[in-house]
Amino acid sequence: MAAKTDIMFTIDEAGNITITVENVKGKDCTSITKELEEAFGIVVDRQFTSEYYQQAESGRVSIKLGGE
Repeated sequence: MAAKTDIMFTIDEAGNITITVENVKGKDCTSITKELEEAFGIVVDRQFTSEYYQQAESGRVSIKLGGE
């Protein structure tokens, strides 16, 4: 069973949004956030965790949006 993927959003007082993806190895995190980044606006900084530099595992990612 694949690990759960966590996507967290932090909005600071100035309205800047930080997206953090956890439990995703390799460059898959950037494909997960690509459309979110495009919707929210210009990316001013990108910081990669050690997971980014690990070999990606094959699998599937599901993202559920909405309040239900």
